[in-house]
Amino acid sequence: MVGAERRRPVVVLYERIVDAIHAGTYPPGSTLPSEPRLASELGVSRPALREALLLLQEDGLLSVRRGVGRTVNDRPPRRGFEYVRPLEELLGAGAPVRVRALLRTVEQPTDFTAQHLMAPVRAELRFWESLLAAEGTAAALSQEWSAPDGVLERVHPAFAAALREAAEGASMLAVLAGASRGVALGAHSAVTATLLGQRRGEQLDRPADTPAVLVTQVVRVGETPVLAAKHMLPTGAPALPVLQSN
Repeated sequence: MVGAERRRPVVVLYERIVDAIHAGTYPPGSTLPSEPRLASELGVSRPALREALLLLQEDGLLSVRRGVGRTVNDRPPRRGFEYVRPLEELLGAGAPVRVRALLRTVEQPTDFTAQHLMAPVRAELRFWESLLAAEGTAAALSQEWSAPDGVLERVHPAFAAALREAAEGASMLAVLAGASRGVALGAHSAVTATLLGQRRGEQLDRPADTPAVLVTQVVRVGETPVLAAKHMLPTGAPALPVLQSN
């Protein structure tokens, strides 16, 4: 079982706020207290709170309205994606992109992964955080989660085995693509504008208020989700090709 001590502090704070939303402290449609007041109520610093609030906004639990503040959404947004290709391949059209592992661990679901991977509350999910660099410059930060091992063994055993043997120089999506010969994959994603925030700014060597594009991705085998990811691309990153069709 994944202990609280192995969970990232921002995830712990994120879940405290989610729990308060589910408990009715901040019901759907309500406006959260101001940052100073909320930080005081939770007993945390304002920078730490901003990081958690940014994640909640990205995951569709909160919206920000000018002159109103942060409000709790009634339901999460729909997400979509067209082609299942590793981000390092998409960004590597002009120059090779290297994947550097920052973290390889196991953690329990957040609201985001519980929703998109349909994982039970106390499931154990593989979590990979990777820095993608092109020509020596940080180009993107990827956070990827796989479905519980039991699910993978049932719907995609080759992916489960490949994850156990994977080297650190590849993304989880690259491992999935490599293990999926003869397996039909489907995916959906959303592309939104955001800011890096303090922690991801430090990881990407950019200021915290740097504008960025967030790509949220879910990959499925049939109707079963096997991978969920967030890809953060700051200003100055290589162009990300997107195909639109009808």
